[in-house]
Amino acid sequence: MAAGGSGRRAGLMAAAAAGGAALWRRLSAWLPRGRLGLAALLGRLSDRLSRSRDRRARRSSWLLLAPLLTPPVPVVTAPPCSLCPEGVHRFQWIRNLVPEFGISSSHVKVLSSPAEFYELLKVQIKTAKQRVVMASLYLGTGLLEQELVDCLEETLEKSLQARGSSNLRVSILLDYTRGSRGRKNSRTMLIPLLQRFPEQVRVSLFHTPNLRGLLRLLIPERFNETIGLQHIKVYLFDDNVILSGANLSDLYFTNRQDRYVLLQDSPEIADFFTELVDAIGDVSLQLQRDDTVQMMEGMVHPYQGDKMAYCEIANRRVMEVINSARTRQELLHAKTFHSSQQGSSLLSQQGSQASGGLKPEPDTWIYPLIQMKPFGIQIDEMVTETLLTEAEPDARIYLTTGYFNLTQAYMDLILGTRAEYRILLASPEVNGFFGAKGVAGAIPAAYVYIEHQFYSEVCYLHQQERVQLQEYSRAGWTFHAKGLWLYLAGSDLPCLTLIGSPNFGYRSVHRDLEAQVAIVTENKALQQQLHQEQEQLYLCSGVVSSSTFEQPNRYVKLWVKLVTPLIKNFF
Repeated sequence: MAAGGSGRRAGLMAAAAAGGAALWRRLSAWLPRGRLGLAALLGRLSDRLSRSRDRRARRSSWLLLAPLLTPPVPVVTAPPCSLCPEGVHRFQWIRNLVPEFGISSSHVKVLSSPAEFYELLKVQIKTAKQRVVMASLYLGTGLLEQELVDCLEETLEKSLQARGSSNLRVSILLDYTRGSRGRKNSRTMLIPLLQRFPEQVRVSLFHTPNLRGLLRLLIPERFNETIGLQHIKVYLFDDNVILSGANLSDLYFTNRQDRYVLLQDSPEIADFFTELVDAIGDVSLQLQRDDTVQMMEGMVHPYQGDKMAYCEIANRRVMEVINSARTRQELLHAKTFHSSQQGSSLLSQQGSQASGGLKPEPDTWIYPLIQMKPFGIQIDEMVTETLLTEAEPDARIYLTTGYFNLTQAYMDLILGTRAEYRILLASPEVNGFFGAKGVAGAIPAAYVYIEHQFYSEVCYLHQQERVQLQEYSRAGWTFHAKGLWLYLAGSDLPCLTLIGSPNFGYRSVHRDLEAQVAIVTENKALQQQLHQEQEQLYLCSGVVSSSTFEQPNRYVKLWVKLVTPLIKNFF
């Protein structure tokens, strides 16, 4: 036994020396409990043995070990699917963590512009009959935002007149700090709805449990949101769901580029996000008609009550939503599979077709990915890291973020794995903070500094061909798009995309409440839609090179360079 154990460890050491990040992930499953300590020991031994090598080679080798040596998020493995035929798609392992919703690709529409997004919001509000659920960072205070509120009021009024007592329910979830900023703010925009329709409208304001005590008293209003936010962007109308990274503000309706996808006639997905927003709303402050706020009866206060108790309750509420939906979908999958085995599925379809009600077979799968590290929920992080780890050689990943500030784990995986990367980020002029007053005006320069550091690392490792940076630039516009598109090796079309609120940065992973969906499709027409979306965004970009950082507008002041490492985890 001892000889066998030592032999296995020797084999692991040899494989670790030769393997990359993906191989390390696979080997980690064979290590005994406490494997991080063993991995660290192997790393130190490897470092001693390679002292005679030059610094560059040693650094490259160390980078391959980094995804394991830093505390990792557990990588998800995929046992064979027992409910559906094997080989439907290679990403079914995601449903080990979250519910899987199978839909027809004809129910998915990719939007391309802020104006299209805004018009769709208005149309959906006006036609809603049962529910309107909107989660955003904040609601702006301009004319376009007021028009949205007017649409809500008109729809609620019509619902009352038609039935005497309205069946329509409106639930709005915003961030407390951002939604309370200034004399005129998101709260003052929505109070008239609460006053006019107290039984139909609910406004919840999430307050991070990390902003409390002396910190809450001392930090200025403009900067208190750096501690943590409600950052989810979901807009839901009856059974139609819009997933986006866009907020409810005039810039996002006019000239701030983002991403948007509409999932039509998807009641199970709509139910899930309704329950998710309700769960977060239950642990949030409730806006009252007199502009005060209070917690639901019996609920722990987010910044006055016990922090651990509050986070445990929040974790339990959110995980109940995820697990109950996952159970429902598993039962639905089992029922569908067994009925098809008995031949009743075909008969049912024929009967539906005769009555004109044929439901198309799923060719697209939706997986909601939730990230709420303050509550101990890190599903999105787990799935994203696994996707980056397992991406095969010659696969292509197009990754975009409005704020390029990747976590160390994501950077290590990008630099230490074999897929090709095309990373789209904002040039300084289209950064949302460009031209801002005070300290905030230096934020674009801080992002330039972070970008330059990453690009230098890419060059240091001779990875310029495999990892390419591109900057979005468009006169009169700002850039806020985030997500990724995955192209399998040899394919010209993506089979998977991530779309929602996360930016792949420290804040998204550790501080804020985030949600996005993984959309997996085998339908060529939908793959073409996603491909065109990617091409349209990247068309407005230029490739980053060494000369990029020699331009006058890329000059970064010394104080910004000194401060950026200290504050980069807050923006």
